[in-house]
Amino acid sequence: MEKRILYWTILCMVLTGVGAIEVTMPQSQYEFARGDNITLPCSFKSAININTAEAVVITWTALALEANVKDTTILTYYYPIKKTGITPPYKGRASLDVDVLNGKANLKLSSISLADNKEFECHVQIPDDEDGTQAASARLVVLVAPSTPDCKIQGTAQYGQDITLSCLSAEGSPPPTYSWERRNVQNQPVPQPPKTTDKDGILSLYNISKDTSGYYICTSRNKIRFATCNLTLAVMPPSLNIASTPALIGAVVGGLILLILIIIICCCCCRKKNKDEEYEMGVHEGEEYHDKEPDRNGEGRRVEVQGKDSYEDSSVKKTERNEERSDPDRRDYDDRRSDYDDRRERYDDDRRYQDRRRDDNRYDDRDRDRPPVPNSKPTRRDYHD
Repeated sequence: MEKRILYWTILCMVLTGVGAIEVTMPQSQYEFARGDNITLPCSFKSAININTAEAVVITWTALALEANVKDTTILTYYYPIKKTGITPPYKGRASLDVDVLNGKANLKLSSISLADNKEFECHVQIPDDEDGTQAASARLVVLVAPSTPDCKIQGTAQYGQDITLSCLSAEGSPPPTYSWERRNVQNQPVPQPPKTTDKDGILSLYNISKDTSGYYICTSRNKIRFATCNLTLAVMPPSLNIASTPALIGAVVGGLILLILIIIICCCCCRKKNKDEEYEMGVHEGEEYHDKEPDRNGEGRRVEVQGKDSYEDSSVKKTERNEERSDPDRRDYDDRRSDYDDRRERYDDDRRYQDRRRDDNRYDDRDRDRPPVPNSKPTRRDYHD
């Protein structure tokens, strides 16, 4: 019975002159880590004898996942001449492990990257064997561990404000998932504040307060491994906002500089005042009691002080008056000289008074030694006593 069925099958194939080819791939999806050297298996069967076939053409193509991107041919193999043509994008990376008689046409790729995240198709074409399935495809997923995510705070961390904490990994295949966790000072998990949303790596916090402060950890994870980032959230009152700290420091520094300038000016003024007072009180003590002024133009003159004679040339006086009109410093000097003369006069009066007192004292001493005279008038010493 079985021989009869096989006979009729072969007879039908001969009568129709057409075979039925079948191209298959064992899996619909393959996963490999980035940088691996991989092999995508492909096998085919034909109802006709391959040795009698005029030609066999095997083609591998990278199908685009996006609508606006074209498919890319990787390589083409021709049998029986056994020649392989590889396109430039895959030259040096792609090769074919082929055995036409046994129906094997495996694609080999080296150092796969994220750019190989595509669907690959194996197509086998045999003349006179066009019925059946001439192509099969499978998806290649290049596994990449998530990169260290970047954690950021968007908004102002002040009482009553709404802020968001964002977390994003630059790469990762399959695309990673994100989750946020909050910890206290003792590094213990703490529940998130009420009305908090956590979606696609964005943690939204509403109406934050001092209790919202803490240590936040974001985890980026896919099927290979995971990576984390963290940040510290410190919620402060508006008056203690960190953004206003530079302005406060600048104001304090400016105030200190102004205070130092005022102190320096006051010290300079006091020093100048002390110098002026010393000069007015007669800093040049060696000249305080000189009766003669220095010679001018080789002509000496004697100034009358307390009734003394003075000799002055009229031409010298005229010259001095002219100099006094033209030179403000000369006028200042004459004013100081006049003050000096006044002090000198007062000093001379005091000296004369002191001399008279000493004379009176000597006179009184003589009267004291004398015996009293009867019926004599009282002396000055008696009145003094």
